[in-house]
Amino acid sequence: MIVCYAAGDGLGHLTRLRSVLHTLRLDGPVTVVTASPFAADPRVTGGWRIVPSLDAAGAEEVIIDAFPAGLKGDLARIPPGPRVTHLARLLRWDAYRPLLPADPPRFDRTFVLEPLAPAHTAYLRTVSGRVAPLTLTDPPAEPLDVDGWLIVHSGPDAETLELVAYARDMAALEGVAPPMTLVSPHKPDDLPPGVAHLDAYPAGPPGPNVERIVTAAGFNAVRQFAPWRDIHRVLPFPRSLDDQFARASRVRREG
Repeated sequence: MIVCYAAGDGLGHLTRLRSVLHTLRLDGPVTVVTASPFAADPRVTGGWRIVPSLDAAGAEEVIIDAFPAGLKGDLARIPPGPRVTHLARLLRWDAYRPLLPADPPRFDRTFVLEPLAPAHTAYLRTVSGRVAPLTLTDPPAEPLDVDGWLIVHSGPDAETLELVAYARDMAALEGVAPPMTLVSPHKPDDLPPGVAHLDAYPAGPPGPNVERIVTAAGFNAVRQFAPWRDIHRVLPFPRSLDDQFARASRVRREG
């Protein structure tokens, strides 16, 4: 049995977990600790057992996503038995570090999924038997093909509408009027006329008729659309622990 801690309200932790299980070719029953409303979507979590708290009893593998001691520093050392794996992505380390408990989890291995702050990396080396990079691959999916521009976000609505406004402003500055499609689980009430809505998961890979991709600067969007960096534009949003602004700066430096 594989037990996964993927706490967080959004879709990102669950999407990343799908990719990790596929990349590592981990087979067997999967139990996921999450309170995300997206856990109710069978396209996202089909076949997984969803539970509210972590219980490693009987597990062969425990995977802790993103937060090395849990979202609120609520995880302590895992009792001996399962292999314990941590998935490390960029955090606002100065904000997260005070949450670390006195006896935090120790990891048999930590996979670094993107560049981290030096202090974050240094900490992980003190609690991990091995620290290594891991490049994720997604489960196979049919291309998502629409004409024109693709705007992708899972919410909240205020951010989704801000992304739509960003795309419309960008088009106006460039003197173009492309068709636009918002891919989101929920259609905002104030979605401007002329912007189509599509509830699709996964939201990619983009098909040949997609001319521009507009997203926030979350981990999954930046990673999954990296092969289309020349047409991908990101707008970072503030998060309590994820550093979308640092990630967006790195994307701009690289591309």
